[in-house]
Amino acid sequence: MLEVRGLRVAYGGINAVKGVDLDVKAGEMVALIGANGAGKTTILKALTGLVTPAAGRIQYNDIEITALPTFRRVELGLALVPEGRGIFGRLSVQENLELGAYHRRRGGDGAIAADLERIYQMFPRLAERRAQAAGTLSGGEQQMLALGRALMSRPQLLLLDEPSMGLAPLMVRQIFETVRAIAREGTTVLLIEQNAQRALEISQRGYVMESGAIVLSGESAQLLADPRVKSAYLGE
Repeated sequence: MLEVRGLRVAYGGINAVKGVDLDVKAGEMVALIGANGAGKTTILKALTGLVTPAAGRIQYNDIEITALPTFRRVELGLALVPEGRGIFGRLSVQENLELGAYHRRRGGDGAIAADLERIYQMFPRLAERRAQAAGTLSGGEQQMLALGRALMSRPQLLLLDEPSMGLAPLMVRQIFETVRAIAREGTTVLLIEQNAQRALEISQRGYVMESGAIVLSGESAQLLADPRVKSAYLGE
């Protein structure tokens, strides 16, 4: 589904991503782990068109999207849940969710209404707070909202950037269970996550990134058992 070759992204004279190759197959959940500043978020920004690569190629479902604007990538089925959630604090919960389906508005309100109810069933707390300003939600509720908003676009490939950041353990467990359920329903997932143990436990394959480059890749179970991963990311 996703093929990245030779991706390089620079901020001024600093190379944040240095010639990365990465693949995600349809139906997979793939984890991308690494220390803060390794370049993981920059890769997601390049995939969604939020930054312009200095070099390389991004192909999605046999379409080269390297130079496509962000809205076209969303229309093609990519959705990003950004680090820090990026919710619209002054808008209501329901207005945030409806914005996730903005590009689908020409298809009629019936399908969008049905998807809203699906999100409310998935996250009952959001249903209870549908008229509440999103900025007044707890951190966990805002993460549910960011995830629900992305799902409202009906993505084929869901990009998740640090979904557990700053959340209490109970909420982290709920978010990961939800991500697992989304993957089981057939959505392909590329997951960036600070909790490397959890990320590798729920994914099929993984990549390890250091200083802008991929240094390890393989089946998640193999990476969990790798002494280098254990030492650097699992505290063993």
